[in-house]
Amino acid sequence: MRPGGGNRNAKHMPVSADGTRDWSTDLCLFCDHNLGTCCKALWCPCIIYGRNKARIEYLYAEEKVHPTKGGTCSDDCVVHACLTTFCLFGWAIQIPNRASVRRRYNIEGDWLGDCAAAMFCSPCELSQESREIDLEERSFEEERIWDKE
Repeated sequence: MRPGGGNRNAKHMPVSADGTRDWSTDLCLFCDHNLGTCCKALWCPCIIYGRNKARIEYLYAEEKVHPTKGGTCSDDCVVHACLTTFCLFGWAIQIPNRASVRRRYNIEGDWLGDCAAAMFCSPCELSQESREIDLEERSFEEERIWDKE
């Protein structure tokens, strides 16, 4: 396994001169390979937010896949649910998490784009983050298969 985690550009997206790239999948590609994630992002965004946050933090800290794929109901999930239910501001805490995902994968963008995606396209934004994290996590599995051969 290579040091520093799995493949952070699994789809081999073109990299610009400043070292950044586009997202591996489009923001509007809401339902693609994982219908469950898409439905949860639409109906229970707090679950996907909590999962994404746990998974990206674990990748940063441990450089390996989260053992429970982020779990289901974490403290972050509860905070998001409360903010969404009582003041319609759950999207606001998604902004730093999106920035963290962009930073890990050298994806171009800024806080304004993160804010707009979270505010106006929350389920799509959560699903896109999940897909990006999935790609790196799958690369760990592929490396394990190659290491066994």
